[in-house]
Amino acid sequence: MSTDLTYMKQNDLISKYDVPGPRYTSYPTVPYWSITGWEQDEWFKTVNKGLELSPGKEISLYIHLPYCDSLCTFCGCHKYITTNHQVESPYIDALLWELKTTLQHLKYKPVVAALHLGGGTPTFFSTENLSKLINGLKELVDFTDDAEMGFEGHPNSTSEEHLQTLYNFGFKRVSFGIQDYDPIVQTTIHRVQSFETVQNVHNLSRKIGYTSVSHDLVYGLPMQTWDGFNKTIEKTLSLQPDRISLYSYAHVPWIKGTGQRGYSEEDLPSGLTKRTIYENAKEALINGGYIEIGMDHFALPHDELAIAFHEKRLFRNFMGYTIQPTKILLGIGASSISDSWFGFMQNKSNVKEYLETIVQGELPITRGHLLSEIDLEVRQHILNIMCYFETEIKSDSHLSFSDLIRDLYPLIVDGLVEVKDTKISITPEGLPFIRNCCMAFDQYLKNPISAKTFSRTI
Repeated sequence: MSTDLTYMKQNDLISKYDVPGPRYTSYPTVPYWSITGWEQDEWFKTVNKGLELSPGKEISLYIHLPYCDSLCTFCGCHKYITTNHQVESPYIDALLWELKTTLQHLKYKPVVAALHLGGGTPTFFSTENLSKLINGLKELVDFTDDAEMGFEGHPNSTSEEHLQTLYNFGFKRVSFGIQDYDPIVQTTIHRVQSFETVQNVHNLSRKIGYTSVSHDLVYGLPMQTWDGFNKTIEKTLSLQPDRISLYSYAHVPWIKGTGQRGYSEEDLPSGLTKRTIYENAKEALINGGYIEIGMDHFALPHDELAIAFHEKRLFRNFMGYTIQPTKILLGIGASSISDSWFGFMQNKSNVKEYLETIVQGELPITRGHLLSEIDLEVRQHILNIMCYFETEIKSDSHLSFSDLIRDLYPLIVDGLVEVKDTKISITPEGLPFIRNCCMAFDQYLKNPISAKTFSRTI
């Protein structure tokens, strides 16, 4: 970690700030969404408002493919475990019906500037059914000529046929879930995959022509050690993926159920050890030529994400960091979340309930939130901090600057946040505590709910 801080101070800071807190993939965060006054018609009004403000009527489209052959016990995603591949075709029929019905509520035909297939395991699906899905999407909506198209691939189930088929449809980005190469960790989280398997699918992607290959790593996993994860970083660097996501494991068994109860709290690295694992990994990645992008992301200098970061064109939504500035994200599929910038909407998470609702001829909407003026301002501040580590409080702000400084005061005193005039910046020492800084802006945290709602910030 930084040489500006003594080991004792590092430990003190982690003990002080390692508290439950949101990850801020949205603001307000989902537990604070207010359904008061929220109705389906009101939601679509916000989508149409967003489209009216978009000169090209461009959107991002997220498709949730929830099926997995087996359970990875660390996973916090909404998934359905099955080995029955007969579920594929009916689910795709439901996805296309949902999108078609959603479009009937819009005043304008949107144009897709970004498409992402997530899960679950998208490569659970056969190439025939993935082709059925993409052809169906292209019949319903237009795509920009340079649409950014990517998918999440499980190294064990992503075949050359998967890669070639999706590439032929215009996919140029693929993200592989690696987590950790340590065999003890892999066995504990029930995600066993060899380095040779990853190397093979990585090289196949390069050979076929994918221009952005990303690897997802997770620190803080059960049985994970400093030395073991260093070896994972060394192997990752040997493959030189264009992007690397270095996610903090969120241990929330009270939310995610039996999977995360397959090991105990004692199996997890301590807060300080977990942060040391991250800082060592970060240092190795930067020394290896990667640029730190926002929170938990790294990219090689040639990658579009790194270029967008330097040019301050970075954007962040439920799909993560992106170069696409589209403020409208339509989420299709079980559990998927849509974002009109002015409001949020989430589908039913249970796959069976999702499908049953569609069979009944209804959209599978379960909840949402309409953003107030102050919500919109705070959302932009948090986005600025997450993307560029700084934001500025303008004279017409809805926020009390003095109250904000009061809430940030501990971080300022500890040298983690800097205030100059009305500009608030995260210091290099403060980057591990970026979520804590965002919490000072969060108006909803003033009305606390159960601490067990969120994972820990460090």
